[in-house]
Amino acid sequence: MAVAQTNAALVMQENSTDMTSHQVISLLLDGALERVAQAKKAIADGNDEDKLILLGKIKAIINGLRNSLNLQDGGDIADNLDALYEYMIGRINDASTIEEYAVVTEVGKLLTEVKVGWDELTPA
Repeated sequence: MAVAQTNAALVMQENSTDMTSHQVISLLLDGALERVAQAKKAIADGNDEDKLILLGKIKAIINGLRNSLNLQDGGDIADNLDALYEYMIGRINDASTIEEYAVVTEVGKLLTEVKVGWDELTPA
């Protein structure tokens, strides 16, 4: 499998001038979840080259989400998300070969929870 652009990235490119920040974050979460699914497949297939690329892309998206947080005005929610994103990056960084699939699955579940909560928010 060659690592292709995510559907979320394509949507962002096509609609970049018309998107709200809320929509951008939602698409970043979609993209991260797409990368999680791709990474799980690469791990299951023993494709170490794509796995490493995809884990790097997942971390980059999570770092992008983390950098978008307003820690000054975001209160406990921003602080909790910051800690959660830091935890996810740490889990990916610390994963051993044996537990990589479990780690990626865990990160995917956490990202799904964030995505569900984000999508339930009404943008200001």
